[in-house]
Amino acid sequence: MKRRVEIDCDVQPKKCAKRCSGNNDLISQLPNDILVDILSLLSLKEAARTSVLSSRWVNLWKHTPTLDFDDQTAFEKIHKQIELLESEALKYVNWVDSVVKSHRSPTLKEFAIRFSLDTTSKNSISRWLEFAFSRQVQRLELDLGKYSSWPKYYCFPNELKELSFKSLKELSFKSVHLSDGVIESFLNNCPLLERLVVRLTNKISNVQVCGPSLRLKHLEIVYCTGLKSLKVSVPNLTSLRVSRPEGLVLDCVPMLVDVSINCGDCDESVKSLLSTLSCCISQLEILSLVMYKRRYVYEEPVGLCKFTEMPKLKKLVINYSARGHENLVWLTALMRASPCLEEFGLNYGWYKLARKNREVKDPMRCPHHNLKVFKFSGYYGRSSDAELLGYILENCVVLEKIIIDSSSARSPKTDKYDVERTARKNAKRQLEPKVPHHVELVFL
Repeated sequence: MKRRVEIDCDVQPKKCAKRCSGNNDLISQLPNDILVDILSLLSLKEAARTSVLSSRWVNLWKHTPTLDFDDQTAFEKIHKQIELLESEALKYVNWVDSVVKSHRSPTLKEFAIRFSLDTTSKNSISRWLEFAFSRQVQRLELDLGKYSSWPKYYCFPNELKELSFKSLKELSFKSVHLSDGVIESFLNNCPLLERLVVRLTNKISNVQVCGPSLRLKHLEIVYCTGLKSLKVSVPNLTSLRVSRPEGLVLDCVPMLVDVSINCGDCDESVKSLLSTLSCCISQLEILSLVMYKRRYVYEEPVGLCKFTEMPKLKKLVINYSARGHENLVWLTALMRASPCLEEFGLNYGWYKLARKNREVKDPMRCPHHNLKVFKFSGYYGRSSDAELLGYILENCVVLEKIIIDSSSARSPKTDKYDVERTARKNAKRQLEPKVPHHVELVFL
């Protein structure tokens, strides 16, 4: 049924349109519910500013079903002067309080708190949550981190678990302490929940996301340092993001096609991870890996790396943090395990420049018949970079596009802009003569 908005204002649309007709004010001729929909597309502060347009607009913004309290201006101030955090936090709390008190919409599509608030604001935060749940909120986000410290994180109170969450479709807790049982309580009492995000908490230890009737499609549980075990058995789940494979048990996930996960720094760690994903490895279409090089290894046994085949994988993204000397070609073993791969992205975060480049080795032959797009972030022009590009150019027979992003190139002892300029210069000098004309070469 179409939502209708009744505005407590004496000025009616026709009168307002007649008064403003000389100025061709066509917007004010629109019905209230359409105007509120338009205001919902603005930021909360921008929507509130429309109250000065005329008496008809005074209360319109108070009926918007989207309350996203995102204050970028305050964050910019705090970033420059951290000592302003306390005073800016007080302003933020007063702002949210004033909006909540004056808000008129009976229901909420979205309610988002995004600011560094700690236990000193716990009463206000709990009151806002009660307000949101009483308005049958559909999307709820509580992001209280960035400048807050672990010991002072807001802790979701047990008494709020007794409230009604039946309208929730998306729920996100970031930098919020949750005790064991809170996640399961939401899952049991949110029959419409499709997206659940839990980030940066150290209170939960054992979590079970299980149930044949759950509608959950996206699950993200990351940077939860106290987490020991996570069991997932959700028939409708399509996307999963977790920090590490240790303690992860996947059972009934027939729809899971997108996985993002951290793993170790060598081929054995990757093999162990793929074993954890064994129940869904044959159906994966997107795989994102976060890898860290913890020890110095100059060369990897490139030809010996063999992984479990991923027959349906179409997109592979590897976020690889290392010194900068490492051989990158061993990562292509994951490409060889993915015969249908169409897109491969490497985000290479390195921190040390090699004193001397070694001789570039000729690429091994292993044709890839489906890869169309390759993106390399962190390219600098070292031998290892050139070898990886050589492998791509030699073996990807239907390649259409190469994207080189030098902006992520870093070296702590060198000015980052000098590093980026040198990286971009090296990339153009090395790649432009080698890349065929039918392949689009993009430098970011």
